[in-house]
Amino acid sequence: MSDIKGILFDKDGTLVDFNATWLGVADFMAMDASEGDRWKADRLLAAAGFDFATRKFKPDSIFASGTNLDVVELWFPRLSEEEQLLAVARFNEITSVQGSAMAVPLPGIVDTLAALRGKSYRLGVATNDSTSGAERTLATLGVSQLFDAAYGYDAVSNPKPAPDTIHAFAELTGLEPAAIAMVGDNRHDLEMARAGGCGLAVGVLSGTGTRESLSEIADVILDSVADLPAFLDGRG
Repeated sequence: MSDIKGILFDKDGTLVDFNATWLGVADFMAMDASEGDRWKADRLLAAAGFDFATRKFKPDSIFASGTNLDVVELWFPRLSEEEQLLAVARFNEITSVQGSAMAVPLPGIVDTLAALRGKSYRLGVATNDSTSGAERTLATLGVSQLFDAAYGYDAVSNPKPAPDTIHAFAELTGLEPAAIAMVGDNRHDLEMARAGGCGLAVGVLSGTGTRESLSEIADVILDSVADLPAFLDGRG
C-alpha cells in the first residue's frame, strides 16, 4: 500500500449519496423523455434499473453505472444520429445542472478527502457522468481544490470500464498505473481498475453495489471512502 500515490474516485455512490442525489434527477429525466406521461416515465425508470419496491437503482444498472448516451440508446432506440446527439446534450445539461445542485455528500467524505490530500495523495474523479457535471459537483461540495482532475465519460475516447481514464490520470500525474488506486461502488469501476493496471481496486458499499456484486473483482471492500485513510495507513 505504501506504493499507492494517487487515488481515482468514482463520483456517484462513492463521494456522493447516489439515491439522495439522483432519484429526483432520474425522475425529471424520465418525465422529460416521456413528455410528462407518468406511466411511461415509470416504465423508463424501470428499464434503467430502478426497483420500485426498494426505491433504489439496482447494482450495475444503466442508470447506476452507464452514461447519458447509454440512457438515450435505451430510452430512444430509433433516433437518428443527429437526434441522438441532441438528446444526449439535453440529458448532459440536466445532469450537470441538477445533479450538481442536488449533490449530497456521503458522511465524512469532505474531511476524508482533505486528509488524503494532506498526506500528499494525488486525487482524481472518474465518472460516467459528464465532465461538466463532475466539476460542478466538486464545486458544490467545496472540494475542487483537492483534486488534480475530474474525468467524465466525455473526457476520454472510451469511458468506464475501459482503461482510458486510468491512462489519462497516470499521464497527468506522472504516476504509473500500479501506483494508483481506483475506488468505486460498481463493478465497472473495478473493471476499469483491472483493465488499466491499477495497484489497488477498492469497492465501497456506500452506493448501489453490494458485497456480492463487488467481491469477485475488488481487492478490498470498505463500507465507505471514510474508511480509506485508515486502511491505507494500516497496510502501508
